[in-house]
Amino acid sequence: MKRRAFLRGVSGATMALPSLEAMAATTTETATRMVCVGLNFGFVPRLFFPKSTGKDYQLTDRLQPLEKLREDFTVFSGLDHGTEAQGGHSGVHAYLSGVLSKHSGNMPEANISVDQKAAQLVGSQTRYPSLQIASGSDPNNQISWNASGVSLPPISKIDLLYNLLFQKVDPKLRKTTKAKQAARASILDLVKTDAQYLQRNVGAQDKAKIDRYFTAVREVEKRLAQSSDWLEKPKPQVKFDVPTGANTMNFIDRVPLYYDLMALALETDSTRVITLGLADIGANYGGFEISRGYHQLTHHGKVPEYITELSVIEQFHTQQLARFLGRLKSVQEENGKTLLNNTMVLFGSGMGNASSHSNKNLPLILAGGGFQHGEHKSYFKDENQKVATPAGRLLVSMLQRFGVETDRFGTATGTLPGLEGQA
Repeated sequence: MKRRAFLRGVSGATMALPSLEAMAATTTETATRMVCVGLNFGFVPRLFFPKSTGKDYQLTDRLQPLEKLREDFTVFSGLDHGTEAQGGHSGVHAYLSGVLSKHSGNMPEANISVDQKAAQLVGSQTRYPSLQIASGSDPNNQISWNASGVSLPPISKIDLLYNLLFQKVDPKLRKTTKAKQAARASILDLVKTDAQYLQRNVGAQDKAKIDRYFTAVREVEKRLAQSSDWLEKPKPQVKFDVPTGANTMNFIDRVPLYYDLMALALETDSTRVITLGLADIGANYGGFEISRGYHQLTHHGKVPEYITELSVIEQFHTQQLARFLGRLKSVQEENGKTLLNNTMVLFGSGMGNASSHSNKNLPLILAGGGFQHGEHKSYFKDENQKVATPAGRLLVSMLQRFGVETDRFGTATGTLPGLEGQA
């Protein structure tokens, strides 16, 4: 019998049954997860997008590392966030929201990103409603935003990320932390009282600002209460050793560690929502065999030598994606499906063509998550490939698959046509 069982009468009346042994059978439901990976500089379009569409498309060299996973992902072209999210590098932060931060005041939930919308549904079910990770602190690649229009600070240090997920909490530290949280909560109560007084004595415009401030305060209160609850619960034990000097490793050695810890976080249900922002490669050319900086290479001006070196970095990113997806696919879950099938992974960028600073025709891949895959889908509305479909409709499809009841997100309404879920 289903856990939610009712007695139904001919008159239409219903009565809920108490918990019975017949209802105690093991459920086949497994939590859905969401991972969003954003690259600050995107890809060279002609090297990323396949020339043909449908299931028989030929993978480009850039996508070749994903060949063995061909049936587990979809390549999209003809999707972007329209003129409202244009701005070159300063438009990249709209990757997961479709709304520039400067326009957030006109939206009911500011420029909330899709990961944070999904995290609202998760709440306190996991230790962390969401995790924000980034390879650096590039302000252009702040891709995770809350409903108050605030960019959420990401974690970049490998040891800190590991400690948050898996390090045991010292009993003395736990007691001190709980005391600090209680003190913070009482301070928030005082601030809220003052804000309520202000709300009664200001104009409409200021009142709207205070309402958004209230929302931010409530979010902090909720996170404090949740953190206090999880302090008493032991963290999962995993077989993973943080390499010595991990935080100062070259980009090429550090990125795989981010992906490994992300996979472990999902597998242990420490969180169900993760964003990973991959920006500049840092010092030493990131450990790549190149002779110029990443940003400089993206402004290649079609110079073959620049594109050749840029391809080394771009190929690395698709190789790491393939490695991550392969790892998720190797994990079997209780519902008989793989962790990849239960995890939607969006990979791409808010930058369409870094060489021309274009935010049009975003390079996007969606893997796993219970969707039907194995195609290159084009959503251009015209033969000249000038008119794109709102990328926000893809985000709506993702949210619905995650369990969020909505038919709109950001400035987009409706789901992406032709993107079907598996039975």
